[in-house]
Amino acid sequence: MNLLLIAVAPVAIILVYIYYRDKYEKEPVSLLIKGLIGGMIIVIPVIFAEQWVSDILPSLFSSKTGMAFGNAFLVAALWEEAFKLLAVYILIWKNPNFNERFDGIVYAVFVSLGFALVENIMYVFSNGMSVGVGRAFTAVPAHAMFGIMMGYYLGLAKFIKPKRTLFLILAFFAPFVLHGIYDFILMVGINWVLLLFFPFLIYMMYRTQVRMKEHEENSVFKYN
Repeated sequence: MNLLLIAVAPVAIILVYIYYRDKYEKEPVSLLIKGLIGGMIIVIPVIFAEQWVSDILPSLFSSKTGMAFGNAFLVAALWEEAFKLLAVYILIWKNPNFNERFDGIVYAVFVSLGFALVENIMYVFSNGMSVGVGRAFTAVPAHAMFGIMMGYYLGLAKFIKPKRTLFLILAFFAPFVLHGIYDFILMVGINWVLLLFFPFLIYMMYRTQVRMKEHEENSVFKYN
């Protein structure tokens, strides 16, 4: 029971926080639950895709650094962010509830944390309480921040039609790069690189707060 609690609690806390950051027009809870479930479901294709790429990595990279790069960017970041974006797009792109920029952030975070919830349960039950505590302050918030960056650009893509293609590309590319860097720092096994981990987390926290504030300030419902 304690393991389940430590796996689920950080996800729940961040979801409540994001829900209440959506100040001016709340999203339907039923649609948010669908987003969460969608994020949980994509774990299945992600596992198969990641295993496929993992099997061919040794033929692409021979060095430890190269393998860390491959695992970080081509295994984890590529497939996880691609399937998250696909799930968010299918869920809300044509949904009338996607009616302001901040909504992209809300739904992207719910999908991202649906994925993170399953991943976290798997890690915590395999590795114990200490891993759960560590991930509560690192991996789970990181997935939320990847989702914020995805949703930020998805919101721009929805409502700035002349630059839609560019913003859709950035809705994948921005979280992909951040996710890849995050994993690479942890996987490469170089002490001086590992020292960059917490500064990088702080940087992501700053950038995502700026992005959320920007969409809040530009809400079409702010003065209604």
